[in-house]
Amino acid sequence: MTLQRTRHDHAPRPPLRWMTRAACQDADPGLFFPITGETSQQGPADDQARRICQACPVQPACLDWALRTGEPDGLWGGTTPAERRRLRARRQQAPATA
Repeated sequence: MTLQRTRHDHAPRPPLRWMTRAACQDADPGLFFPITGETSQQGPADDQARRICQACPVQPACLDWALRTGEPDGLWGGTTPAERRRLRARRQQAPATA
């Protein structure tokens, strides 16, 4: 087996266009990615993060991105990881429309 080295000396990828307009840009990341070891958020921080998401002009794009990429952590588009898992399962079960 041959291992190939990957070069990591390139510039970081620019944010997606919608990310530059996100309401959470200047918010505390701890609101959206709490260090609790739990997969679901509850309490005042969750409420505050969800309020930010509700007022965000790009919330639909954020949620869509998290669902399409399978984002496993944090609050994205106003949803927890468990909520996104349920939404993805529903999307997969829904019949395709033409």
